[in-house]
Amino acid sequence: MASEYLEHKLTLLPPLPGCYLMKNINSQIIYVGKAKNLRNRVRSYFKSSHEGKTARLVSEIADFETIVTTTNKESFLLEITLIQKHQPYYNIKLKRGTGYPYIKITNERDPQILITGDVKKDEGYYFGPYPNVYAAEETLHFIQKVYPLRRCNGYQGRPCLYYHMGQCLGACFKEVPEKTYQDQIERIKSFLSGNTKVIKKQLAKQMQTAAVEMQYERAAELRDQLHYIEVTVEKQKIISTDKTPRDLFNFYMDKGWLSIQVFFIRQARLMKREKRLFPIVDSAEEEMASFIMQFYNRKNNVLPREILIPAGLPAQEISEILGIPVRTPQRGEKRDLLTMAQKNAQLVLEEKFRLLELDARKTTGAMQEITDALGLPAGHKIEAFDHSHIQGADLVSAMVVFTDGQPNRKLYRKYKLRTVDHADEAASTAEAIRRRYSRLLKEHHPMPDMIFMDGGDIQMNAAKDVLENELNLAIPVIGMVKNEHHKTADLLFGATDQHINLDPKSQGFYLVQRIQDEVHRFAITFHRQVHTKHSLSSRLDEIAGVGPKTRNKLLKKFGSIAHIAEASIDDLHQLGIPQPTAQLIKVSLQKNVQVARGSSHD
Repeated sequence: MASEYLEHKLTLLPPLPGCYLMKNINSQIIYVGKAKNLRNRVRSYFKSSHEGKTARLVSEIADFETIVTTTNKESFLLEITLIQKHQPYYNIKLKRGTGYPYIKITNERDPQILITGDVKKDEGYYFGPYPNVYAAEETLHFIQKVYPLRRCNGYQGRPCLYYHMGQCLGACFKEVPEKTYQDQIERIKSFLSGNTKVIKKQLAKQMQTAAVEMQYERAAELRDQLHYIEVTVEKQKIISTDKTPRDLFNFYMDKGWLSIQVFFIRQARLMKREKRLFPIVDSAEEEMASFIMQFYNRKNNVLPREILIPAGLPAQEISEILGIPVRTPQRGEKRDLLTMAQKNAQLVLEEKFRLLELDARKTTGAMQEITDALGLPAGHKIEAFDHSHIQGADLVSAMVVFTDGQPNRKLYRKYKLRTVDHADEAASTAEAIRRRYSRLLKEHHPMPDMIFMDGGDIQMNAAKDVLENELNLAIPVIGMVKNEHHKTADLLFGATDQHINLDPKSQGFYLVQRIQDEVHRFAITFHRQVHTKHSLSSRLDEIAGVGPKTRNKLLKKFGSIAHIAEASIDDLHQLGIPQPTAQLIKVSLQKNVQVARGSSHD
């Protein structure tokens, strides 16, 4: 049930299109949605009964705001912009890049063909996506042999090796007519569109000729090329009678979970399939529309010629925004493809449901246990800190992030401490906390729901002091306490550093244990890296004539003291190091290595 404050705001909502932003008690944006009628949509969250993820969202809403747009199309565009900016917890979010390789023909006077994951608006030709880099590389190698363009770096006054191998048209020593390139590019485009009959016929004829002329190595090479077409290019079953590059989307929804299938149809074949599972807040149709818009808003994504979607989605708006036809087929093979995608989506969801439910109980349930024990509102994101040093040297801090009980390694951070030069837990904590959250404030990124400090009350109170008195932030800080066996014991929280005991057999206790072990592991690993690097540097710095530039050269080339010691004086001299200095390095490091070996045998 909505609070009196929210009830008042609900009465002021306009019956217009736009976007709405749901906020939690900490004013963090936790969900962004769009609506043709803001009044009806936003009121539905508070005036209807919900379950699953929607119920959890509604329970956390403390406030909302709306942005009115002129048209429904504008609300689509605004929604995607807001999702990318705020990364709300309850929205479907996609990675910024596709990660798919493409084959590219460059837009140059002497064009090249290459593999790229970086799609640019440079008027080059892009083909793909390919299922993996290996498939793209095999296709590229085939094209370079059969339909060569330019493989050299350009004019050099003499033929390159690739020209002699028949894999370059000769820009290295002559001017290749533009028409020659254009004709070759048309052949490549035809081949990559699935027209393989012509080239198979040509290769078969060339293979027979080579065999008759007893050029058996050439005949074998042509045979392998024919085999490549059969097992790689043609191994995918033809599923369409036309060769239009198209993407197809369909879904299946059950128990608040949305299963999505994306088919990439290229060369009349199903080249790649992408499957996604999401617990959702809005209707399946609204979430699907948002998914499609984000899907094509990612970096390095090449639009197809056509998109196929199921009925009920806003095809016209999607088509206008993307600038390509978006259709819902009613009959024939395209309709059959949509049905196949939906069936696959259903099978994936049914297969994974039990595992998903078990995982949800272990992770989301564990978070709920912790927040309940601490008397805090529901939370999702924990950031945990730990420090590491050896006798006050090479001080570092490290931070790990857990979202709903799962480690989010892409958000981990490392800190080489700048203001602390001795073992001071409070000062180390203050610097790490200050650097982390002043940056989040500056960049307008969302704050975590809780901060965990490994080490107890000293670190916990140092963190609270910086947050409250310097940054004016009200983020709950919890200390993780260990027992005499250095194992997780309990939590510290509150104004009086109260001990909060969790059931050692509970999922919440197990989660705290995992967080404590993970942040400790991450800090120790980072410290070892820093300490090893400093040890190498300091041993080299002790040698007369070795400055920072020489030291960096040596470490970059050889990687370790032992490898530098094993190198010859000539090897060192070839790096530009004077002969006397090279001899001194060799003698000094061999002594160090011999001493180290002698001590290891003591």
